Amino acid sequence: MSAATPTEIDNPIFARAFARFCGRDRGRGEDELRRELLAGLAGRVVEVGPGNGINFEHYPASVSELVAVEPEPYLRAAARRRSAEVAVEVEVIDGVAADLPLESGSVDAVVVAGVLCSVASQAVALAEFARVLRHGGELRFYEHVRSRRAGFARYQRAVDPAWSRLMGGCHPDRDTLAAIEAAGLEVERCRGFGFPANARAYPVTPRVLGSARRR
Repeated sequence: MSAATPTEIDNPIFARAFARFCGRDRGRGEDELRRELLAGLAGRVVEVGPGNGINFEHYPASVSELVAVEPEPYLRAAARRRSAEVAVEVEVIDGVAADLPLESGSVDAVVVAGVLCSVASQAVALAEFARVLRHGGELRFYEHVRSRRAGFARYQRAVDPAWSRLMGGCHPDRDTLAAIEAAGLEVERCRGFGFPANARAYPVTPRVLGSARRR
């Protein structure tokens, strides 16, 4: 592991806010979206940036091993507590998206949900995801993205500096789907939508959910 690459991100204020509020939309369709994200997964899976483990309960029984790589200490501890409450076998470890502590070609799938908005470099993180995926493995993603509506995209760019400072480095205006394709991962399915449905000025309303495969 490169000495220049941090293995931990300590952001205690944001971590506590995330842990408290990340499940607020569960009764408004969030659980369904997370089940859709994870449906059909099998074998050894790595989830990068699981936060407090909000996805763990939705993994299907066909997942034989889940490695959860969380860089933030407070959230990592919360994820470990949650891992004891679910049926799937979960190992929660520290690490960052840019330098995963996993062997090349060692996982059947990589899962990210609300992660590619905040990594320092999407290209570096996605290259690392491709490295740990076996040939034919897939990336599952559920991310907020830059809007296709020009006016809203301008609004996202305008609020990005303040939003990223308040929200732990989250950037609302990234073209994440283009970054996935540029990384050489073949997008097999993807749908775009707004969530929550009744949001108007929320800069992270535009979302994409889908999968891409390493050939």
